[in-house]
Amino acid sequence: MNFILFRVHSPWIAVLVALLITTFAKNADAETTAQILQSQSIPNNNSASILDNLNPNPNPLQFPTKPEEVRIQRNVSITLDQALELAKRNNRELQAAQLQLERSQGALREAQAALLPNANINGNLNNNGNNLFTRGSTQSSTSFSGQAQINYDLYTSGNRQANIRSAEEQVRIDELNFENQSLVTSLNVATQYYNLQGADELVRINQSAVTNAQASLRDAQARLQAGVGTQFDVLQAQVNLANSQQELTNSISSQRIARRQFGTLLSLPQSVDISAADPVKLAGLWQPTLEQTIVQAFQNRPELPQFLAQRNQAEQQRRQALSQLGPQLGVTGSYSLQDRFNDEISVADGYSVGLQASLTLFDGGAARARAAQSRANIAIAETQFANQRDQIRFDVEQYYFQLQSNLDNVQTSTLALTQAREALQIARLRFQAGVGTQTEVIAAENDLTRAEGNRVTAILDYNRALANLQRSVTSRTAR
Repeated sequence: MNFILFRVHSPWIAVLVALLITTFAKNADAETTAQILQSQSIPNNNSASILDNLNPNPNPLQFPTKPEEVRIQRNVSITLDQALELAKRNNRELQAAQLQLERSQGALREAQAALLPNANINGNLNNNGNNLFTRGSTQSSTSFSGQAQINYDLYTSGNRQANIRSAEEQVRIDELNFENQSLVTSLNVATQYYNLQGADELVRINQSAVTNAQASLRDAQARLQAGVGTQFDVLQAQVNLANSQQELTNSISSQRIARRQFGTLLSLPQSVDISAADPVKLAGLWQPTLEQTIVQAFQNRPELPQFLAQRNQAEQQRRQALSQLGPQLGVTGSYSLQDRFNDEISVADGYSVGLQASLTLFDGGAARARAAQSRANIAIAETQFANQRDQIRFDVEQYYFQLQSNLDNVQTSTLALTQAREALQIARLRFQAGVGTQTEVIAAENDLTRAEGNRVTAILDYNRALANLQRSVTSRTAR
């Protein structure tokens, strides 16, 4: 934007001209900044259709082979709730935890199969002959034989029951692991969403700083042209503008990194970028006291029952090891038949029923050694339970104290931001009236930028602490 500058001899006329130029420039820059911010993301009008278009390729082994396949083609603005829904559907770690649960459920069904008898059937069809390589008549005969057999373990000294209960505990462990991974994924999504908001706000703040620096530079140039300013003021304003532009460049780079990191967490398609649609504001208030929060965390965190399930599983494995030293009793039955075709003899068949028993007299101490390992695993699970209990309390206290301090910081930074805006306005008026310096204006601009950043940081730190605190006391969902 070009301005026509007049050289006048009255300082008050120069100040009036500078004020007019500054006001006009501010309006133009504010309009330009609004256009830039508006163009950063695509409006989110249809939530369902947008989420459907953000699903990754269903083939996990597919990867791009052409540059255009990884080129960012669009930016989608989503809310935190939409991000959580995407993570629930797309997050790879959550999918792996679900597959682990399905695997352990299959192992449980395999263990429960020991409650039923095993039955199998086999048969043979043979053709026998002679004189294959010599002259003469070839004689051959065809015969068939088959057998059906059934086996069942009547008594295993507790091995079968211990194996099933151990598999049940493994299912419980993987259920709690899936639940814990769901909570961790939700926390990671919320944290990275707040990081993305912070990166977007940092770009906005630095854009505003560049706008303020440009306004200060125009003021200094206008005063220099009017004969009431100095070249030193112009140089100071130019240096301040260059520094602000550098901070803006760095913040844009950080914003791009934050977007790609968030896209990786949500397993987004290769050509899509993400921006935050929610405004930066307090996510809510925490009402329970510290003591109530600690007790809720002990009751609801999935890690504690997970260690208890590991302890129970180790106990079942100990019983399973010792069962190898006890008597084993089983029953077996079979039915067989045999026939040779064209021999004018009817089919021969028969059956057998038997009872099998075994007892290990000496195994070199292997069974008791496995039982000793299981006892050690029991002690390990109990120790981990106690350690996790103390860690849960520390986490709750840490995030609770952070929540309180960040709430105080939000109130302090909000007041400081109002004061910084007023200070910058006064500094510019003093400079334009000839009673202030360019250094004061630059210092006021930097104070405003820092105050805006401090307020955004305080709000997002509060939201992160609240997300961690909510994750610490989230109720376990029944499966």
